[in-house]
Amino acid sequence: MKTEVLLAGLSFGEGPRWREDKLWFSDFYVHQVRTVDVAGHAETIVEVPGRPSGLGWRPDGTFLIVSMTDRRLMRFAKGRLQIEAELGGLATGHCNDMIVDAAGRAYVGNFGFDRHAGEAPRPAVLIRVDLDGSVHKAAGDLMFPNGTVITPDGRTLIVGETLAKRLTAFDLAPDGTLSNRRVWAETPSCAPDGICLDAEGAVWVTGAFTGKMVRVREGGAVTHEIDFGPRSAYACMLGGADRRTLFIVTNSGSGPAIAAKRDGRIEIARVDVPGAGLP
Repeated sequence: MKTEVLLAGLSFGEGPRWREDKLWFSDFYVHQVRTVDVAGHAETIVEVPGRPSGLGWRPDGTFLIVSMTDRRLMRFAKGRLQIEAELGGLATGHCNDMIVDAAGRAYVGNFGFDRHAGEAPRPAVLIRVDLDGSVHKAAGDLMFPNGTVITPDGRTLIVGETLAKRLTAFDLAPDGTLSNRRVWAETPSCAPDGICLDAEGAVWVTGAFTGKMVRVREGGAVTHEIDFGPRSAYACMLGGADRRTLFIVTNSGSGPAIAAKRDGRIEIARVDVPGAGLP
């Protein structure tokens, strides 16, 4: 499968979401949340001093943004950026990706450790933020919880564990609690970063540090693979008018040293199966 470049010159893109006929994404080393349309026209929406990452919206339209380095969940409304929740009591590393469920609860991952300071990897917590701003441990012992999806029936949450090279599933209860943890798929060729779900129940998985991206079914069968060569894919989203445009955030590396290169891109490819579920 071949891709084409929609937008180039990013510091490091993350958290792509399709909404209002645009792709919304974070460009976190320049501290910006931006949008781009299918013609490649980009716009900056807000600057987040603590580096933006995961993005999502509650059913009432409240725009939520993960602030990485200060470990906060922010909300942006009427031109004002405000603190929604403090996550530092549970997050043991920089906060990263997020999904907002149909009820408006946010599930936020974190690194678990400071890899850029040379700390040894350790398990992390997936954090749930309820509508009242209260913060809860949704699940623990996850090896770098990252991209997350929720199935169309709202009953299953799947999260990528980057350092374990697997997708892990939970039953999602009406009250937001997670249970029945299980391995949804092993991804030995791909260290899961951002993920997105399609209407056949398969998951597109970007592969941090690996140069690979795969489409995988429950159980681990790979149906498609994209090889980015010396680059890697770090996040993805199925969007466009028919949700058959696969938006892929790529870069030639990761970490603070990559920021000045401005080598991040958003690439696109057309796929046969449209997106489904959340985000």
